[in-house]
Amino acid sequence: MKILFLTDNFPPEVNAPATRTYEHCKEWVAQGAEVTVITCFPNFPKGEVYEGYRNQWRKEETIDGIRVIRVWTYISANKGFLKRTLDYVSFGLMATIHSWWVKADLIVATSPQFFTALGGYSSSILKRKPWVMEVRDLWPESIKAVGAMQEDSKVLHWLERLELKLYRHARKVVVVTDAFKTNITTRGIDLAKVEVIKNGVHAAQFEPMSRDTSLEKQLGLQGKFVVGYIGTHGMAHKLDFILEAAAKVTNPAIHFLFLGDGAEKQRLLALKEQLCLLNVTMLPFVPKAEVKHYISLTDVALVPLKKSDTFKTVIPSKIFENAAMQKPILLGVEGESKAIIEQYGAGLCFEPENEMDFLTQLERLASDAQLYTEKQKGCALLANDFDRQKLAIQLLSVLKETI
Repeated sequence: MKILFLTDNFPPEVNAPATRTYEHCKEWVAQGAEVTVITCFPNFPKGEVYEGYRNQWRKEETIDGIRVIRVWTYISANKGFLKRTLDYVSFGLMATIHSWWVKADLIVATSPQFFTALGGYSSSILKRKPWVMEVRDLWPESIKAVGAMQEDSKVLHWLERLELKLYRHARKVVVVTDAFKTNITTRGIDLAKVEVIKNGVHAAQFEPMSRDTSLEKQLGLQGKFVVGYIGTHGMAHKLDFILEAAAKVTNPAIHFLFLGDGAEKQRLLALKEQLCLLNVTMLPFVPKAEVKHYISLTDVALVPLKKSDTFKTVIPSKIFENAAMQKPILLGVEGESKAIIEQYGAGLCFEPENEMDFLTQLERLASDAQLYTEKQKGCALLANDFDRQKLAIQLLSVLKETI
């Protein structure tokens, strides 16, 4: 079986979309599939091409048995709606062009920016092959949720019509939450067409480990109860709320560790200085292989999102990596994510953007050792049920059925 996968994020980028795609494709290769990935040159989130690469017409490499074709795109930092849109459109177009020379039985294209999905649809027409649309975020609905575009915008309405057209023309639609499936099928898409393959974690890469004492000393975190946020610093994550709440924390042992970059990073750094926060450390992103060493320093994994009905449908992937390392989750997301955390007893939940609730739940985890141990046990159960290898094989089965 020959699979062509279109994605604008792929290792060495370390965000959740890159990780999901890579781990799925790696497992498919192990199961005997021939996998070709068309992607851009690594640049997320700063819009700067990584060392060892340059933005050129085309370059091929092999990563863990996966044939990777990197193509030229208009590269922009993860900020600014117009520039990001040009970035997305250029990749969709280039992916379509370069797909012509790739033999495939099936095309998979992944969102959230569905110009990649549009590239998958176009490629399927050119190659006369079926295509599968993977939906990791309800885009453009999430644009409304973060206030990046007015609800009555003509562009937004056009994007929503395009979204439905892509759903209708895909042979299968693979979503990452049950709520996404409900959203799509209630808008007229055939229930049998939509499959749910949730996010998860490659458990072998995120096993529990002792604190990295050298790194702990380097960052001055000895004796601290560390609340860790590791991931994109974007509009959706409402990290300004967390910084403002950090200023109200009275427990001197509690310290916040932020690791990552994104559209809001500079504004957040400025806010940290403005609030004179001595209990917050903010660091740039690190290679994926180093992430677990930073997680080892944390006592609690912070997973917040902006308060919005749209985000009730999402399950942030950072839940699973932290759970695998038995770091209780402090979740500021309602809906399906909250249900999972409560079902497994893998952490505590606070109402998004509710400062009093956040501070209360944080203090409970920091001060109640028995409660903390119970949540660690829940994390282990959660990680076992969301093993990425199992999920990748499930998705491969869906792809085989499709052709």
